[in-house]
Order: sequence, then structure tokens, then C-alpha cells
Amino acid sequence: MSIKQTIKSMVPALAWNVVRKTYSGLMHLPDLPGVYFHPWRRESMKRLTGLKDIHRGERAFIIGNGPSLRQTDLSKLKEEYTFGLNRIYLMFPELGFQTTYFVTINDLVIEQCKDDIAALPMLKFLSWRTHRIFPTGSLPATFIYTTYDNPAFARDVRHRVWESATVTYVALQLAFHMGFEQVILVGVDHNSNVPGKANTTIVSQGDDPNHFNPGYFGKGFRWQLPDFETSEIGYRLARKAYEAAGRQVLDATIGGKLTIFPKIDYLSLFK
Repeated sequence: MSIKQTIKSMVPALAWNVVRKTYSGLMHLPDLPGVYFHPWRRESMKRLTGLKDIHRGERAFIIGNGPSLRQTDLSKLKEEYTFGLNRIYLMFPELGFQTTYFVTINDLVIEQCKDDIAALPMLKFLSWRTHRIFPTGSLPATFIYTTYDNPAFARDVRHRVWESATVTYVALQLAFHMGFEQVILVGVDHNSNVPGKANTTIVSQGDDPNHFNPGYFGKGFRWQLPDFETSEIGYRLARKAYEAAGRQVLDATIGGKLTIFPKIDYLSLFK
């Protein structure tokens, strides 16, 4: 048992949470001036304020990047509100339309794809810590303050947002902030055939079998192995938050391995 685990076993849960949050706050203290006073973040906060509950009562689709997208008739989403994640833009030419919103928080994805991301025309949401990747000047995206620690579900994304090791979780928090009544996941396969320890950074040696496009994380691309366990912690928090608010998250991924949200047949959503 580690020192952290030993201390945690000796301290009551409530006190431990106070200690954990206090420690987290102290660790992030140096970030806060930029988070709340940098011009890009101040403008991002204004944008996020304007987005609060603008889609109340409506539905949205969060489009993952799994191979199951090849079995999904995405043409049906052309007139829907959609969130695209990471390198979903590789599919835009064949789709014939672009997603309503775009979200990416992974440092490696943003570092290696910054030019592609900067060129996207829709409203984009990126993690604040990656703002240094972009040249100074006009605001390249709406920056949200995301962190790796202190699990929570943000009902208001103007402040700290926990990542839960997956951009899908951040998109769920954004959708809640915007007021969507129903959110449907597609292409969130929650599966990988690349062995290794979660969060380990590797370099692809060939075609990518875990996404809709073999060049998604193709040869030479640096990426991190998925952390499904941490992702599921976030998904459970999301389900609880949505249900407590009288809202709903459904999973319409074809053949997906995620079991946190109620399943629904994709085509039944358009009858």
C-alpha cells in the first residue's frame, strides 16, 4: 500500500475530501491569474456566459471517433446539433457537413494538429493549458480551464472542468452547460486493441485500427493509451448529474463497449 493510500485509509472520507481539494487548489494556484485574467480567457468566459442554456430543451449528438462510425449513417446528423471531437474533421469531406461544435483537450493532439484545428470555422473549445501553442493575436478558440485531478462534473464550464481522461466527458459538461435536454453518444466505442498501461505515450508504427480513419493516429503520430477506468468514473458522474436535472444521456454507439448509459438503437432516433 502506498503512503497516499495508507493516509487515506486512516482519514475519514469527508476530511479526506477537504484535504484533497485543498491540496488541489494549492497546486493550481499559480495557474489562476492566467485562468481568470488573461485576455483570451476573459473573452472565453464571455463566450461561455453567452452559451449558458442557449439550447435548453433540445438534443445533441456527441460524435466519438471509433471504428463504429463506419457502420453509422451519419448523414442523419446533418440537421442536428453535434459535437465533434479531436480529429473528427478528417471525416468532414465525405460527410458533406461539419459538426456544430468542436472539442479537443489533449495536449498531443493539439500540438500536432494545431494548424488543422485553427483552420476549423465552427466554435471550438480547447483546454486552456494549450493556449501557448498558438501564436499571439486574435483568439483562436474558446479556452476552458480543464484539469486532470479532483473528479467532479461541472454544470457551469466557465470555471474548472475535470477531464476524466476523455474529451467525451468534457463535451458532456459543455452540452450540460448549454442546456441540452438529451445528449446521444455515437462512435464512442470505448475499446482498444493496443496493449499497454493507460496514459502511456506511444508513437504509432502504422495504420490506426482504433479510429474511423487509419490515418487518425497514423504512423509517426504521438498519442496516449486510453484510460477507460478513469473515463468511467466521469461517465458515472455525468449520468448522475443529467438525471438529477431531469435530463438524459443515451448511448447509440453501434457495438460499443461502454455500459454506463442507457442504450438506444441509432436509427430509432430519426423515426
